Amino acid sequence: MTRPPFDPATEADVATVTAQLGRPARNVIGIAARCVCGAPTVVATAPRLEDGTPFPTLYYLSHPAATAALSFLEATQVMNEYNQMLADDDDLRAHYQAAHESFLADRELVGSVPEIAGISSGGMPVRVKCLHALAAHSLAAGPGVNPIGDLALLRAAWSPQVCECLDYAPPAVPPAEA
Repeated sequence: MTRPPFDPATEADVATVTAQLGRPARNVIGIAARCVCGAPTVVATAPRLEDGTPFPTLYYLSHPAATAALSFLEATQVMNEYNQMLADDDDLRAHYQAAHESFLADRELVGSVPEIAGISSGGMPVRVKCLHALAAHSLAAGPGVNPIGDLALLRAAWSPQVCECLDYAPPAVPPAEA
């Protein structure tokens, strides 16, 4: 778990995130959560991309097994259940509002982007829109900060305590023949 300020990501971290995503990693400012083996699980992304585009998702889930598990949960319509829980439970709604405020405070430490002021990610603070973003926030901030992210992680068929990483190292280049 890591919250701002982040230690800079290493070249190896960025290469791993690129391999995990299957596309070049953009505007990585740190690794907010790691697998038990040390590989990136959640990447922290600048709130404004290099091309000037505002990017509200500070915590981005990059681990393929985690992403697949949360995609499965979304496909089972669990977000409808969580949205109903928010509608029915004043305490849960208050904790989710606090998670939204915590997220905004973290992002503000990284940089202020007026176009996304007050906008967090994952649907916070009023609905559940993206379990990937909410779980990423939970993994970065730690248990108890984002109640919906915590619920999703408890229900997912993936655990941050069990390494399911692939070998992200680039293949070795064979020596040239003499």
